[in-house]
Amino acid sequence: MRDLDSIMTAAPVIPVLVIDRVEDAVPIAEALVAGGLPVLEVTLRTPAALDAIRAMKSVEGAIVGAGTVLTPELFDAAVEAGSEFIVSPGITETLGRAAAAAHVPLLPGVSSAGDIMRALELGFTRLKFFPAMTSGGIPALKSLSSVFGNVRFCPTGGITLDNAPDWLALPSVACVGGTWLVQNGASDAAAITARAAQAAALRAPA
Repeated sequence: MRDLDSIMTAAPVIPVLVIDRVEDAVPIAEALVAGGLPVLEVTLRTPAALDAIRAMKSVEGAIVGAGTVLTPELFDAAVEAGSEFIVSPGITETLGRAAAAAHVPLLPGVSSAGDIMRALELGFTRLKFFPAMTSGGIPALKSLSSVFGNVRFCPTGGITLDNAPDWLALPSVACVGGTWLVQNGASDAAAITARAAQAAALRAPA
């Protein structure tokens, strides 16, 4: 089983993907991996998501996980589909127990000091700061990081190619989540690879 540190430092950006058609899954994954982004978060926002995860698992070098996991039932379904990591927009005790039982790493979302304290009580020190821009942006995360020095974050929500370097410059930030990598399904594979290469060059893996 991979740990969250190895996942979060595999590349500076984790693409956050909404897959509408299963047939797009493999071409998208291949394009992103070719550009240097191996960690892929498939959000469970469409009927195709779980099958997309299953399909992407066949792509050499891809580390495929599920995002927008809201319940233990979705957690179990994502694990059954082959997810190597799980991302949730928030943290609950039931999700924490599901992660412990499945031995699949969970990156829970937080947006406040209270959220972080709850996550720490459940044993999580690697967290998604979400939604990053509307939760106070870089000034907010700097303040939170000064209090919770042992926590490392993956800010997601409003991150772009232009502002990602500012987030990545924070010592507490291991990587960022980005939705800008895939814009038109799998029809623009060359463009996806080019955008991935730009993102991968933002910072060398730790």
